[in-house]
Amino acid sequence: MNVPSPYAERLSRIPVQRQEVEVRGGTTAYWVYGPDDAETTVIAVHGFRGEHHGLESVLAFLPELRVLAPDLPGFGESAPLPGRRHDLQEYAGWVTDFAAATAPGAVILGHSFGSIVAAAAVAGGLETPRLILVNPIGAPALEGPKGVMTRLAVLYYALGAKLPPRIGTALLRNRVIVRVMSMTMAKTRDPELRRFIHDQHDTYFSRFSDRDVLHDAFVASVSHDVREFAPAIDVPTLLIAAQRDDITPIEAERKLVTLFPDASLVEIAQVGHLIHYETPSEAAGAIRRFLRIPVARGR
Repeated sequence: MNVPSPYAERLSRIPVQRQEVEVRGGTTAYWVYGPDDAETTVIAVHGFRGEHHGLESVLAFLPELRVLAPDLPGFGESAPLPGRRHDLQEYAGWVTDFAAATAPGAVILGHSFGSIVAAAAVAGGLETPRLILVNPIGAPALEGPKGVMTRLAVLYYALGAKLPPRIGTALLRNRVIVRVMSMTMAKTRDPELRRFIHDQHDTYFSRFSDRDVLHDAFVASVSHDVREFAPAIDVPTLLIAAQRDDITPIEAERKLVTLFPDASLVEIAQVGHLIHYETPSEAAGAIRRFLRIPVARGR
């Protein structure tokens, strides 16, 4: 990473430690943010092609929480799950087992693809007192306002999977394509913040273990959405959605919230699919209110 985080000063105040745990035959790396004696523990599941760093900006505004932020299997520093296909069922099972091994009963948070994983896990029996979904995928990706771009992405990942390994992997890690993606999703006009966002994607967006894991995860991300699981989720749920999201339009999010037995929706204006980078304080404020966390003095 070459561009300093706008939230670095806040993050520097939060203790963090790296840990590992064996889950489903693979080593999952995760980071524990915040005080060990915090009243509330959250497990935060990142989005497709990302890793735990992507949610740090939101955590910077939630110093009172204890947050476990794992890298999804096959991404960042977490190993793939040996002998398994990395589809949605597997990821949902993994987060359920991860929670059982590290923080039973924690609040579950998912961003983007992580919202599908988290929703599938909770609907499948993962016990949690509350569920938080940031930029939830609330409609089929192929039907969103950027459906054409999604179809091109399908071709891109299929090509990356079928070309000879070295060429296919190079295509999937191509920095120009990563930058185009980053420029498409960023809505802010702040040049410093845009540089930070692009640097984050340049640094972390290609840290997948191999192209097979990446292709499996991509197929899972475009083949499912949170609507499948919403009716079966009976815990209080918070949806934090962007009014300019190109992946799930806000109208779809407004419909999605009605499918849950007990859910509320917070809309954030003038931002798209990068709430966690562009408006982390607003997202953290919504989370704080949902979890009823008082603001600590000096924060």
